[in-house]
Amino acid sequence: MLDIRDVYASYGLSQVLFGVSLRVEAGQPVCLLGRNGVGKTTTLRSIVGLTPPRRGHVVFDGTDVTGWPPHRVARRGIGFVPQDRRIFQDLSVRDNLEVARRPARPGEEPWTVERVYTAFPILGRLDRRRAGYLSGGEQQMLAVGRALMGNPRLLILDEPSEGLAPLVVETLAEQIAALQARGMTILMAEQNLALALALSDHIYILDKGHVRFAGTLAEFEGDESLRHEYLTV
Repeated sequence: MLDIRDVYASYGLSQVLFGVSLRVEAGQPVCLLGRNGVGKTTTLRSIVGLTPPRRGHVVFDGTDVTGWPPHRVARRGIGFVPQDRRIFQDLSVRDNLEVARRPARPGEEPWTVERVYTAFPILGRLDRRRAGYLSGGEQQMLAVGRALMGNPRLLILDEPSEGLAPLVVETLAEQIAALQARGMTILMAEQNLALALALSDHIYILDKGHVRFAGTLAEFEGDESLRHEYLTV
């Protein structure tokens, strides 16, 4: 479904990615691991058009979307939940969802507000509350629900557990796992190793803008040196 080929990206004169390549198959849960500042967020931003690659290609469902503006990428079928959530704080929960509504593709079950509330029941109980008054966990669920309202075929999550209490992370993990069970393809960047391992079957490790490991969950768990070299602080 997603094929990133030899992507280089930078912010001004600061080079961040150096030939990053990765693949995500349909229905596959994939996680990017790595310390802070190694290029995880930039990789995701390169996919969705927020930080267009200077070199390389981003191919989604057979179409080269390299450098497309974010709204075209979203219409193509990629939903993005940024690290800072970016919800509309002055709008209600329902309005945050409605503003992102897009029609589903022929033959696909559309995401509606009611369907989001089924996936995230707590949001249904907060339907008319202004989003700025939600807790961090509730805002994260709302950000995921808003992305789903665009009826994506690929859902990209950037550090979904950041800043959340352990109990909230556990609840969020259950809901993400339920989306996976329904067939949603998910690419996630995450520093919470326990969460990443629980929700992924393929792992990529980034370090200084390079892919240092690419393999299955079993291969990652079988090489203890990877954690010490690339993940411990």
